[in-house]
Order: sequence, then C-alpha cells, then structure tokens
Amino acid sequence: MKKLGSVIEAQQFDKETLEKIFSTANQMEKSPPSGLLKGKIMTSLFYEPSTRTRLSFESAMQRLGGEVIGTENAREFSSKAKGESLEDSIRVVSSYCDIIVLRYYKEGGAERAKKFSSVPIINAGDGIGQHPTQALLDLYTIKKCFSRIKKLKIALIGDLMNGRTVRSLCYFLAKHYPDNHIYFISPEQTRMKDDIKSYLDKHNLKWEERKNFNSIISDIDIFYQTRVQKERFEGNIEVYKEIMKSSEGIYITRDTLKKMKSKACILHPLPRVSEIKYDVDGDKRAKYFDQAKNGVYVRMALLKMILAGY
Repeated sequence: MKKLGSVIEAQQFDKETLEKIFSTANQMEKSPPSGLLKGKIMTSLFYEPSTRTRLSFESAMQRLGGEVIGTENAREFSSKAKGESLEDSIRVVSSYCDIIVLRYYKEGGAERAKKFSSVPIINAGDGIGQHPTQALLDLYTIKKCFSRIKKLKIALIGDLMNGRTVRSLCYFLAKHYPDNHIYFISPEQTRMKDDIKSYLDKHNLKWEERKNFNSIISDIDIFYQTRVQKERFEGNIEVYKEIMKSSEGIYITRDTLKKMKSKACILHPLPRVSEIKYDVDGDKRAKYFDQAKNGVYVRMALLKMILAGY
C-alpha cells in the first residue's frame, strides 16, 4: 500500500495520483469510512484568517474518525506573537500530532515547514504563492460539471496577481490538462504574473489576456471569479479603491447570465465581496457553494491517502 506524502505545491502531482485523488473523493462523497482515522490527530495551524479551508479540513478529519487541535490565528494566538520562528513552531507542533495543515502568510511557508516537520504538511495557502488543495477541489468540481477536463474555455477573473488559487489551478491545467484555453481577465493592476504565463507556454496551453469578457461571454464554459484581496494592499488603500472601481466591469450579474451558455459553470474560491451578485446564486450555473462542499470530500481523500494509504 502506498502513502501520499506532504502536499506542498500543484507541480508535485502526477496524473495517476490526481485521478486517484478524484476517485477517492468520489468514494468519500458516496460512502465515507467513518472510523478510518480513529486515533489520528490533525493540527490546524493557520497564520492567516480562514473559514472554508480550516473548517472543511477539520470536518474532513472528524468525518473520518480523527481528532483536531490547533488555532485559527497563529500570528496572534500562538508563540509567533512572542517572536517564535515558524521552524521552531513546526518542530514542536509536529511532535503533538500525525499531520499539520498549515496556512502561512508568506510564500514558501509550507516548503520551509516541511524541512523541520516530523509529520506530513499540507499547504493550505502560503501568502500569494499556492493553494494546491483548493485547486484540487476546483478540478474535482469541473470534472463533476463537465465529466471531463479538456476542450474547455476557462475564464480566470479578478485579482490574478495575488490569487494563489488561480496560480495553483494554472499549474495543474498546464501540466495535466493542456487541451483547454484560458482567458486571463483582470484590471491592469492585477494581471497574472509572467511566471505562470511562461509555465503555460512551456506546456503548450493556450491563453489570452483581456480587460473584460464582454465579447466572449457566450464562448466561455467556466467563469472562475475571484475577489480583489484587500489584505494584499495594506498601506495602499487608494490603489485598492482604484482596482475595485476598475473591477466593476467584470462582475457577474443577472445580465451576464443572459449571455452565458446554458451549461456554463460559475466558480469562486470564496469569500466573495461584490464580484458575483447575490441574485446570481439561484441560477443552476452557480456552482460555488457546491465547490465549497466538494472541498470536504477532496480533503477527506487527501487525509486518507496520507495517513492510511491507498
């Protein structure tokens, strides 16, 4: 029996492992083994605020019979507030548990933690770096919507510069699903960074950059909307306000729905602010709450594969 190791970045996965994660998530959705991880302890170590990621991991662990310890704001309510390094915290915390789910406020935090941990680390977001488990649940949701992840036109919309979710998704799509077409749609100030564009080019995944989606709405299969991340513009509130104003033209509204394909899919990693209007929620193409629910199944699959094997 094999076991999955630490989950640090999207690039680490091969296609076979991805398919196993998806099939295991499907099993977890249909018939979860409730006592599988009895006696195992997961630590939630979050240095940035989180609702969905932290709670879905904790729900996943408890549904499998395991236990959870941790803190939701380790920057304020842990020894970090006393000046303790991440490395020292990980050395100690890893002696208390069987796995650590880590959200860190700087890019590269999960990779740093892995070097000093005696147990597997799951990257639950590292600054503006990556969020691999979010991208896995995104792919799982896409597969459920379309029964495939190929020949799709995918619009990634909003704050692409600071969006770790869209970065991880691009890595997965480029490496394993290059037979798709990506549209980067954002204000000038939050365009996708060049490293991702270069990675897509390397794997021959077609992409385009646009300021709005007006002329291509009827062609898009997946609208992946993101919020402008206010916390990334601390000390520069005027720039944030300017970006918010520029973003109004790429909000998803009832009028947008009228021009979409009947089987299009609207996704969002959440939380949202105003980029998807509330009256869109009742439309059958709005899949972002299903997407969040799928996070539990995907994270159950990861916990099983890491702690119990596959």
